Amino acid sequence: MALSVEERERFLAEPLVAVMSVAAGSERGPVTAPVWYAYRPGGDVVLFTGRTSRKARLIERMGRFTLTVQSTSPTYRYAAVEGQATFAEVTSELVREVASRYLPAEKVSQYAADALARGEELIAVRLRPERWNAADLGPSA
Repeated sequence: MALSVEERERFLAEPLVAVMSVAAGSERGPVTAPVWYAYRPGGDVVLFTGRTSRKARLIERMGRFTLTVQSTSPTYRYAAVEGQATFAEVTSELVREVASRYLPAEKVSQYAADALARGEELIAVRLRPERWNAADLGPSA
């Protein structure tokens, strides 16, 4: 059963590990990698990655990517969102916001300090949701 706009946005806002994919050209399959991210319903998906990483270079070249999340409990649900990408400088607030979704509170500060110590190596990537594919495939669907 398809998820409503509100259901899919609420689901994407959960602290799930996402898998992002970006086209890598006609001779190769897409680059696909697990990522941590932040999202608030109605807004953009935000993540950070290495500035010179293959995925960052491909996102810049293609201008867009897809992010997918899934859950198997209590039923199997998924949401895939695709859209345009933009880049920004990584801030301490962004690193903390993303890390706090996945780490215990006492680990966030150290993680942020370590990530930010890399300085110019990181870049923030924003995904503006344009196309969604989301469903709940549970027993009641």
